[in-house]
Formats: sequence, C-alpha cells, structure tokens
Amino acid sequence: MFKKILIANRGEIALRIIYACRELGIKTVVAHSTADEDSLPVRFADEPVCIGPARSVDSYLNVPAIITAAEVTGADAVHPGYGFLSESPYLAEACGVCDIAFIGPPAEVLQLLGDKSRARQAMKKAGLPVVPGTESLEDVRSAKRAAQKLGYPVIIKATSGGGGRGMRIVRQADELEDAFLTARREAEAAFGDARVYLEIYVEGPRHIEFQILADAHHTVHLGERECTLQRRHQKVLEETPSVELTDRVRQRLGKLVTKAARAVGYVNAGTLECLMDGRGRFYSMEANARLQGEHPITEMVTGVDIVKEQIRIASGEGLSIRQQDVRFNGHAIECRVNAEHPETFAPSPGTVSAFSVPGGPGVRVDTFAHAGCLVSPHYDSLLAKIITHGRDRAEAIDRMRRTLEMTVIEGVETTIPMHLRILGEPDFLEGRFTTAFLERFAGPRP
Repeated sequence: MFKKILIANRGEIALRIIYACRELGIKTVVAHSTADEDSLPVRFADEPVCIGPARSVDSYLNVPAIITAAEVTGADAVHPGYGFLSESPYLAEACGVCDIAFIGPPAEVLQLLGDKSRARQAMKKAGLPVVPGTESLEDVRSAKRAAQKLGYPVIIKATSGGGGRGMRIVRQADELEDAFLTARREAEAAFGDARVYLEIYVEGPRHIEFQILADAHHTVHLGERECTLQRRHQKVLEETPSVELTDRVRQRLGKLVTKAARAVGYVNAGTLECLMDGRGRFYSMEANARLQGEHPITEMVTGVDIVKEQIRIASGEGLSIRQQDVRFNGHAIECRVNAEHPETFAPSPGTVSAFSVPGGPGVRVDTFAHAGCLVSPHYDSLLAKIITHGRDRAEAIDRMRRTLEMTVIEGVETTIPMHLRILGEPDFLEGRFTTAFLERFAGPRP
C-alpha cells in the first residue's frame, strides 16, 4: 500500500480523497494554487505544497509543477480527483516515467477514451450499441456532408472533452456552419484540441451511466445512476437507482458495460454513459475514465468506498469485492449546490458569511465550504454536494427536501431554491422527465 499520496485537485473532492487516505493510514499532500492556500484541504492534508497562481493553466493544469511537487514531497502516487487533469494521458505518462503511481486508468486507455470518436468505435467493437455518428471532422464542408447523411437534428461534440463545452445542437442545415465553428473554438479553448465530431441528436432522452471498477483480473459494476436532470449539459441532480430500469435490464446492461471495459483494457474506476430514448432503447455515448462527481450516491446504496477501491487497485492490492458481493440497498439522491443565482444561474463568487447544513438519518454532505471561506471566481461554482439515502425513493426525496429547507448559506447566492422547485414538481416525483426537464427553469419563476 502507498505511504503518501499527492492530491492534484481542490475543493470537496480533495477533502474526499483525504478522508479515504486517513482511513487507510496513508499520508496526504495537497498540491494547491495561491487562491486555495487557506482552504480546508490545505488545512487537513498532512503536507500542503503550492504549485502556482490562481489560474488553472498555471497550477491545477500544470503537469510539470504537479510532478515536481510529488517528487519533492516523496509521494508514491498521484490522485487527480475529477476534472482538471483526471483524464490526462500526459499526466499518467509523466507519473510512469518518474516511477510515481497514477491513480486512474493506464495512459494508453486514457488516450483511447479521451478521443471520443475513437472511443465510440471501441465501444461498438465491444458489442455496445452506439449513437450513429462520425469520426473527428476537420472542416465545415465535411461536417455538412456528414450531417446531410445522418439527418437533422445533429449534435456537435468536442473530440477531447465533455461537460457541455464544445457542444452544439443543430436542427437545420443553415445553422451548421456557425455552430461548427463556435464548437471548435470552445473545444480549443477548453481542451487544447479543436477537433469535433457529429452524432444524431436523440430527442428527449434519459441520461444514464454505469459505474465500473476494474483491476488487472476482475471487473465489476455498481449499478447505474440517473443523470438526466441537466442544465446546459451540466448535471444538476442525480439519483440511483433509475426509476426506468428493471432488475433484468440492469443486469443485462451491467454485463455489457463490464465486457466493454475488459475489451479496452480498462483499469480503476470509471463510468460508461448511455442515452435511453423514448422507446427504451439504449445507446452507448462515451466513457469517463475517472472518478465522477456523483459517485457518493453509488456509495450510499452499495456501501462500497469507490475512492478506497481506486487506491487499492493502483497500489496493486486489487479489488476487495467481486460482482456477487455487490448489493443494492434503498435509494439515494444528490443535489449539486452551486454558488449561482437560482433563476439566472449567473455565478455568485464571494465570501460565505454563514454555512450550516443539517445532518440526521441518511444525510451526507461533501463540501469544502465553511463560514468565512472564499468562493473563488477562478474555479467551478460548486459549493456542496448534498446526498440523502432512504429505504425508497420517496424517503430519499423527503430527506433531501428537509435538508435543503434547513440549510443556511449566506454571503453568496445558491441554487437551493431551484432544487426545492424540482423536488416539488409532480413530473419529477412521478419519475416522468427527460434531459429537457430543466428548460422550464430557464427564467424567473412566474
């Protein structure tokens, strides 16, 4: 087992990794920017090390600075969390060259799955149904030909990224050129790679992802997460299990995704994202070769500590569970509370003057926030992930509503009012929703 792990991330996920390391008896180093020098991860890590100024490109995206920090502090391994360099083959390769373990998939797997168009072909070869689409496209002319062949509407996606950046929906031919050029510019700015590709746009789908864990010999799935409630392709509320999947379908899809993971040589934690159309047909969309922000709800219903499993796998100990050990218990929901205006969704950086989230049965809070902390304009606006667990979906919803109603956050705007509106919507309560559900929350409340 590792003796010291460098955490190349910030905020709540850095703390989450610290929790796991402490329970495993592993020392931690937090590599942080100057903007985060007073943060809770810096306070609770065994050793903080500053790797650069506030701008991500100069700190959290600076591979040489992270490798140097690991070498100077004598870290055995680097955990990248999610976002930033979590899917970077460059960081994985640099760790290997310096004899530092990378807590994630091998560099060659990251290279494959990081190229979304190549990953689509790999999933298709492994037997998963994929959304009809193209390889990477270099110019507008080839995009127009491809769109005409596929049929409108189509969606443009960044080859090397996700999270809604470099993504545009195109419903008719005269919109394609502007959307294509805009998507390329966004992709270049966000990922340093302007390549994009096209897929048929599936209208009104549900977005469902399967959590997998794999070591060199075994691959298991921990069930699915319903990630349909999104705004601008960013997840807002997640739950597990999905109300749409039967046990039979869950087992069938679980076997397919673990087979696909083995086919590409996948190791460590990851997810396979799928779309389900109105007829109940599933399409493999992409693989996320990293820990996901919504992993806590899976931990709540399975009792599996995904971060500890990541560390065990990377250290060579391997998975502590097999598929027959996985049991699903009850229902869990996660609400992502952002420092944003609840109606306009404009960012609301600033100092948090008061912060209190109640506990109680079935409540978990993953956060870096506290009274007096700064919500920096330099990074993602996520303040906290509030997770509730119940014997069934209704109890999990009741606990979430109670927790949000009793939460006190002052000094910045938050999206809690939006979450409470969602939790009160009859269509949500009945499980009737698609990715278009949050369009009704696009403006001020009537």
